[in-house]
Amino acid sequence: KGPALAAAAASMQPLLGPATLLMPAMNGVPWWFLQAAPSSVSLADRSLKSVDPESRIAGLLPLGRVIGCVVHLTCSSLEPGVVRHGFGDRLIVGEPTGGASERVDAVCRALADAGFASEASADIRHDIWYKLWGNMTMNPVSALTGAESHRIIDDPLVLAFMLGTMEEARQIGAQIGCAITQSGEERMAVARQLGAFKTSMLQDALAGRPLEIDALVSAVHEIGTRLSVPMPNIGALLGLARLMARERGLYPS
Repeated sequence: KGPALAAAAASMQPLLGPATLLMPAMNGVPWWFLQAAPSSVSLADRSLKSVDPESRIAGLLPLGRVIGCVVHLTCSSLEPGVVRHGFGDRLIVGEPTGGASERVDAVCRALADAGFASEASADIRHDIWYKLWGNMTMNPVSALTGAESHRIIDDPLVLAFMLGTMEEARQIGAQIGCAITQSGEERMAVARQLGAFKTSMLQDALAGRPLEIDALVSAVHEIGTRLSVPMPNIGALLGLARLMARERGLYPS
C-alpha cells in the first residue's frame, strides 16, 4: 500500500531489467497522476508532494516503465502472507498518458490467463479518479467510525457529508481531465448494493497498520488547493482522518 511504496520501490531496483514494466495495483492517486495529465491541465508543478514528497518514487519508478491499474475486487489480509479473497476479479489497466498499446494488451492477456477479468483502458486516469471518487469518502469515514459500508450509507447525515465531499472531488476532476457525469447519489446506490463489508482502511485501522490517507485524501486536497477549488468537506475529512490516525500511531506526526 501507499505508506510502503517508497521502501518497496528502493528494494526492487536490482530486479528491474531494461524492459521491466511496473504495475502498482493500489488505491488512490498515484505519484505519476499529474505527470501523465494532458497539457490542457493548467498546473505548472506536476509533482504530488502528498504521495511523493521528495520525488523519490518518481526517480526510482520512472513513468516510462509504469502501467496504470485500477482494482475492482475485495480481499482481507488475515496475517502476513495470507490473503482471503472476498468478491470481484476485475482489473483495469492502461497507459498513464492514455491511448492503446501492445504492452497494455500483453499485460491484459497475462492477467486473463491468471484468472482475472482484465480490461484495457484508453483513459486509466479517469478510471483511477472514478474509483477514488467513491472510496476517498467511504474508506476514511469507516476508519473514523468503525462502521461497515452499509451502516455508513444508511446514515442520512453521514451520507450527506460524503455526497458533499464527492461533489468537491467532482469539481476538481473536471479541471484535470477526469470529468464525472454520474451523480454522487447514483454512485452510493451502487456501493449500497454490494452489501456489508469492511473497507480496506478500516481493516488496516483495526489491525494497527499504517493508513493510506495520503493517496486517498491528501492528494485530492493538494490538487484542489492548487486549482483554488473550495473544499470545506474534503478539508474536514482529511483533518479528522489524519488526526485520528496520528493519535493511534498509524500516520506520521
